[in-house]
Amino acid sequence: MASRKARSKKLKSRSTSTIKGSGQDSRKAPKQKGLTAGEWFERLVELQARLRARDGCPWDHEQTHATLRTYLIEEAYEVLEAMNSGDDAKFANEMGDLLLQIVFHSQIAKEQGRFEVADVIREVHEKMVRRHPHVFGDKRAKDAAEVLRNWEQIKAEERRTAQSPESSSAVKKEEQGKSLLDGVPRGLPAAMEGLQLTRKAARAGFDWDNAAGVFDKLREEAEELRRASEVKDAGRVEEEMGDLLFAGVNLARFLQVDPEIALKNANAKFVRRFQAMERLAEADGRAFAELPREEKERLWERAKDQEKKSSESTPAKREAARQR
Repeated sequence: MASRKARSKKLKSRSTSTIKGSGQDSRKAPKQKGLTAGEWFERLVELQARLRARDGCPWDHEQTHATLRTYLIEEAYEVLEAMNSGDDAKFANEMGDLLLQIVFHSQIAKEQGRFEVADVIREVHEKMVRRHPHVFGDKRAKDAAEVLRNWEQIKAEERRTAQSPESSSAVKKEEQGKSLLDGVPRGLPAAMEGLQLTRKAARAGFDWDNAAGVFDKLREEAEELRRASEVKDAGRVEEEMGDLLFAGVNLARFLQVDPEIALKNANAKFVRRFQAMERLAEADGRAFAELPREEKERLWERAKDQEKKSSESTPAKREAARQR
């Protein structure tokens, strides 16, 4: 059965293939060049409004902020996948899909009389100017770390000034309960949430002096997990596993690696090598699942060797491998 997203994209493709009043199939229309980014953006906003109209696309008309949540997340991940593919056309296409989600949500909000896409653009434009006083103001920032510290200070000031004067006493009480970790969305995937939490803690000065301390912490957590597993305490094992993963996320942040992306890449590498093992077994006339464990391990090493040789097949890759 086709996935929910595949079915919805198929419906959207049909709904946009012929726009009422255009007199032609948009899939066959020649590309219009020479338009500015702003002009194309206005066309996209108008197109989405047309799809949401009562005589537009039934699927688009039925959507709400809640029903579109999954697509917003999926499109963001597809942008990351396209970014890593090296295919610029695919990269641009997927960013377009992500942009459509912003336009879609803004159109729904406009219909409800809340805000529209112009407000979204204005807000982010004004925010970027405010939070870069070292570019648009008189302040100076000697490095990226100072930029981030200033950014957090400006955000805190924005939160204070956003409160109404009438609630100043209530604001003071509320500020007493404020945390420097506030602002990290709890709906984020765990690795992304952990990355943001440790970043905020580090900006507040709660951080390791060097990576050696984080490696020691990682080993400490691994040992605690091993001990918990030996006594077969399920609750403690889960807790210690969480501590180990959190330490790994913290190490990734300290080494300036995004743990979510690193894990996605590791997942993709595992899939490549596992499928390579399956192909090798098939080439030998055997079913991979029926092989003994030792033979599977040998196929894994062969798959790794094949991948390494393939990665070093071009001059640029050979030079990179030589330098490693």
